[in-house]
Amino acid sequence: MNAVPAYNIVHKRDNGQPFHPKGEGNGYIITIKGKKIYIAGDTENIPEMKQFKGIDITFLPVNLPYTMTPEMAADAARAVRPKIFYPYHYGDTEISRLTELLKNDKDIEVRVRDMQ
Repeated sequence: MNAVPAYNIVHKRDNGQPFHPKGEGNGYIITIKGKKIYIAGDTENIPEMKQFKGIDITFLPVNLPYTMTPEMAADAARAVRPKIFYPYHYGDTEISRLTELLKNDKDIEVRVRDMQ
């Protein structure tokens, strides 16, 4: 298991502080039976994601104002390049916008589940 920082760059509180400051939370990359799984935690599309290699399944949060917009999540999915992508934490976010953004990325299978 590897810890990965989870933090905000863009979305901030009224006082200018990020909702999730760097160094306070983590996501994790775990390997189970040879499959690498990235669980992002509460984060935005941070630069560290571009360094990941060989991720089979990723879970990315899509929930404003605390995590990613659909556009940010699509960018993150393209950076991570998982075979399977589960958006989570999306609450009232229009998740169809995310699936539309990734419809031409045939190597990324987006699986939307009601995880409430």
